[in-house]
Amino acid sequence: MKLKLTLLLLFSANALFAQDSLFARGIVDTLTSRYFWGRGYTNDGMGKAARFIGAQFLAFGLKPVNGKSYLQEFGYDVNTFPGRMEVTVNGAVLEPGRDFIVSPESRGIKATGTLVRKDSLNFSDPANRILVTLEDKLTWSVAQEAADYTVIKIDKKSIQGPPVTVSVNIGNEVVRNFRAANIAAVVRGTAVPDSFIVFTGHYDHLGGMGAKTWFPGANDNASGISMLLSLAKFYAAHPQRYSVLFICFAGEEAGILGSKHFTEKPLVPLNNIRFLVNMDITGTGEEGITVVNATVYPEEFNLIRQLNGQGRYLPKVVSRGKAANSDHYFFTEKGVPAFFIYTMGGIKAYHDVFDISKTLPLNKYNDLFRLLTQFASLLQK
Repeated sequence: MKLKLTLLLLFSANALFAQDSLFARGIVDTLTSRYFWGRGYTNDGMGKAARFIGAQFLAFGLKPVNGKSYLQEFGYDVNTFPGRMEVTVNGAVLEPGRDFIVSPESRGIKATGTLVRKDSLNFSDPANRILVTLEDKLTWSVAQEAADYTVIKIDKKSIQGPPVTVSVNIGNEVVRNFRAANIAAVVRGTAVPDSFIVFTGHYDHLGGMGAKTWFPGANDNASGISMLLSLAKFYAAHPQRYSVLFICFAGEEAGILGSKHFTEKPLVPLNNIRFLVNMDITGTGEEGITVVNATVYPEEFNLIRQLNGQGRYLPKVVSRGKAANSDHYFFTEKGVPAFFIYTMGGIKAYHDVFDISKTLPLNKYNDLFRLLTQFASLLQK
């Protein structure tokens, strides 16, 4: 009888995590779809993602932190590329995203010119203020302003010989005070509701470059949002002693702007946060995880490492010091104890059109989920 009960419990646990894995995969598939257009600044990509996440919180039964709305709105300037994205080099038409990208601070321009070789990788058209660079990997980003020049970054493998002639037709638009929003929801604690365990991640990505190309952002950071929503779903059904707060940030790719705004106008007292875990790039893990701020909070790092050793969840837990590389940073600067956790190994796609759900393994999702929930539980003792 005891053996049957043990097997039943094991089966139930495995079924639960398998179901959560399917849920996580569905979230990543959804957020990386064409409809959300890279969760950025054209085609209402970020707005669509914000509404989707808010609807998930509502469906799980989480409450808005302020009792009224999940959204914490704010604004910032951003340089966008909503229209033409045409580049021809040496008479060959290049494909945006795969053969070339436009540096995010570039101005829009329609021009044809001859390129002057500066060195083995850089070529310029001085008359039209165009710079062409040859790259081993194309990596895009977000800029808040437009410069007075245009930079075209070309994958070396996409052209034959050095670039000699260039023809471009690129449209840009600087959007002033782009309206974005953090999305925050809470599961109130059963014993100490004024103390908080916080899970965070950014839901924005790079958006679109032109009218036909978008950057899906599967690992960065649909993966982190899928984990956050899985945790929200779990804690909604299993309230804890402390309140559990979930924040999905906008504007991370533009300079961790959403988390900066939250720390300047917090929805809960920052000194009431027991610990914050920020999840950004959590879709792999076969080489383990890295914990940023591990050296700042050694007691909590030792705890998470011990839990990992006991549960044999991840191959290793790597310590890293303080870094201003994700949404944990401004919380740390305000004195909030926080980790930024990211997975290692697997796919190499990053800030490019190849960061897609199909190739994102999520192979250590269940183990990371277990590790995070056990860590959060012990923080409330």
